[in-house]
Amino acid sequence: MYTNAQIRFLRARAHHLKPLVHVGQRGVTPALLQELELALTAHELLKVKVAAGDRALRAAAIARLCDTSGAFLVQRIGNTAVLYRPHPEKPRLEVPPGGKP
Repeated sequence: MYTNAQIRFLRARAHHLKPLVHVGQRGVTPALLQELELALTAHELLKVKVAAGDRALRAAAIARLCDTSGAFLVQRIGNTAVLYRPHPEKPRLEVPPGGKP
């Protein structure tokens, strides 16, 4: 679990990012999960755009993406979610240990 200061740090880093993964009308497919896995390994912090009309469907899709990939949901605003998963061997993004960054 991340502290509020760490979440603020991650949100600030993700602010300028464009969505790299798009969940379309077909929902969460195995190909999409594989693409998400590659994107998280390469970037660690990324935005996901979910094109589902219903709020509950969007929430379910984002929850499934987080559960399957092991990513942390940093922020969700409307159709866009910010996910973070540090690289297991060489993390590129240094998240402050807590307190003010």
